[in-house]
Parts: sequence; C-alpha cells; structure tokens
Amino acid sequence: MTPDERHRYFDQATRVVVKAGSNILTGENGLNLTVVRSISKEICQLMERGLEVLFVSSGAMACGTKKMDMKQRPAELPQRQAVAAVGQAGLILAYEKAFAKHGRQVAQILLTGDDLSSRKRYLNARNTLYTLLSWKVVPVINENDTVAVEEIKFGDNDNLAAMIALLMDAHLLINLTDIDGLFDKDPRSHADAKRVETVTAVTRSLEQAAGRMPGALGTGGMMSKIQAAKKATCSGVPVVIANGRRKNILTDLFAGKPVGTFFLPTEQKLCSRKRWIAYSLKTRGTLTVDEGAAGAIVHKGKSLLPGGITSVSGDFSHGAPVDILSASGEHLGIGLVNYSAAEIRAIKGLKTGLIEKTLGAKPYDEVVHRNNLVLV
Repeated sequence: MTPDERHRYFDQATRVVVKAGSNILTGENGLNLTVVRSISKEICQLMERGLEVLFVSSGAMACGTKKMDMKQRPAELPQRQAVAAVGQAGLILAYEKAFAKHGRQVAQILLTGDDLSSRKRYLNARNTLYTLLSWKVVPVINENDTVAVEEIKFGDNDNLAAMIALLMDAHLLINLTDIDGLFDKDPRSHADAKRVETVTAVTRSLEQAAGRMPGALGTGGMMSKIQAAKKATCSGVPVVIANGRRKNILTDLFAGKPVGTFFLPTEQKLCSRKRWIAYSLKTRGTLTVDEGAAGAIVHKGKSLLPGGITSVSGDFSHGAPVDILSASGEHLGIGLVNYSAAEIRAIKGLKTGLIEKTLGAKPYDEVVHRNNLVLV
C-alpha cells in the first residue's frame, strides 16, 4: 500500500472512533493529565475540521487504583468494581475540564456487553450516540466496570472500541497505545524489532506474533488489539494502532505521516444486523453439522436445515445465538436458531417434512435461516 492509498482512508473518514488505553492515560500519581489534555485537544481539532469523533477511554480502574494508593488492581471482583467507581469520577471530570478549554462538552457513556446483546438496547445506544454527535458533544465511552461481571463483559476496551465502530458505522478506528504499532518481534526484548506499516489480513501467524502481554494497569495486550482490528476490518472498517504518547499523533495520522500500523479493511461489509449477530451476542450453545450442510452454508449461502445437524450442545431457547461447527470442529459461523435445543435434538438428521410429525408443529423449515447466519 502506498502512502497516498493509506491517506485516502483518512481523507474520506467523517466519523472516527478513537480509543486510548490505560497505559498512556495513567502515570505514577494517577491520571497522566498531559496525555489527557493532548488527546482532548487533538480530538477537538478533528471536530473543527468537521469530523464526528467517538472517544473510548480506558483508565477508570487504573485511576481508581492510584487514588486508593494501591500498587496494582485488586484481585477480588467487589474491590475491582469499587475501584472502578472511584476512578470513573476522576476520569470524566478530567475530560470535562480538558474539553471545556476548547469549548466542547462531553457525555459519559458506560456500557456492558449486555447492553449490546439486546437488539432493542443496541439500537437505543446507537440512537443516543447519534444524538450526541448531532449536538457536537463528545461521547466518552467506557465499560461499566462497576456492575460488569464475566457474563456481560466486553473483555477489554479494545473490543469495546471495535464494537462502537461497528455500532456507529464508523469510517476509521484509531487505537492509541504505549508503543508505536505492531512489530514483527516484541520491541521490549528485541532491539532489531521492526514496525509493521501495513497489515492486509490478520492471519494466525500474525496473532501468534502479537503475543499476550498486558501491561500492569491495562487488561488488553497487543493480542486484544489485533483481535479488535480483525473484528473491525472484517466489517469494512480500517484500523490504526499508534502511540498515544507521541505528540500530535492524531494530527500526524490525518496529515498522512507513516506512523503506527494500518490494518486494511475487507471490501465486503456486513450489514448492521449481521454485525450485531456476529460480534454483539454471546453464544448459548453449538450445532455440529455434516459435510454436506457445511458446504451448503459456506459455499452456497444456504440456510441450515435439520437434516444436516449431527449433534447439539447446550440448553437454549428459540432465538438464541449458537456457534455452528463442522464435523472436524472448525468454527463455521454464528446464527440465531428458530427452535430450542430440545426441539433441535428431536429433529436433527430429519428431513423438513418430518418436523411437524415429530414436534406437533412446523413454524419453520430452517433451524437457522441464512438471513440470521453469519459466517466467520
């Protein structure tokens, strides 16, 4: 990719998600106000150019840890949630002051995975964010760590930022961290490590190279950033991983300077509903299918019929999201089922003409309709 081709994505972007990680937002004495003010100023400069910016900010738990004079995040869930509550207040106050210097207002948005797994709440969140953007207010978005438990967590703010980019049909996701981008080796232990300028596809070897190396205050290492980039680019959103401690980093990116690592998006873009199915929902079980069914749904775009199902795992009701696996265990996709787990166990392997005889009714021929099926 040439610099001009890369710059074209920045020139054409009108709605951008910017994510700042804990490691750049916190210092020895709490929040790194220098970075907070710098990023806030640059976001305001982008808005003055007519861009809409959604800001995903980590730092609440890290800020609270420092305010409570703790050396590291507590291990127990109630203490972590309490620390997040202490830190979130300081975090949003710092942003309110920083953006006010440039005549901008901020809004605090706290989300859990549960908020986006419900289609109604998903749409409500999107409508609220659209309204804030129309008011020229900066949404400062974070995971609601005070109430989030494992079942409803996004996992980390890298994933949350990707989710927001998909939710809001963003044209670009900028992930600011404490290193200059993705390297072919860990730059902290290899002096000859080289920065990767462009990633055309997130491969398994690339994920392995990223490794899992979270910082002391953050939850996501480079691996989580790669996974978030994969999620966004597969839905047509380009991603940049860059150093948020670098002065004027956002300005430099939009000026076309070759900083950070740019992840090229795929040409095919999922529709909003299929993005919601693929990335917002936590699956409740699995359906294993035979070779014929796998070929039909993967290569021919067909729905999943009961005859191709060989086994069912989990206990779920109709409408639930499930993983679809091949006979060899390969993950083929995610779909919303038209029948419960018990009903699918009763009709698996049967032709559609036998559904009514077996269940007493046949509301659907398909166990998973192709419109509710997303291949991965």
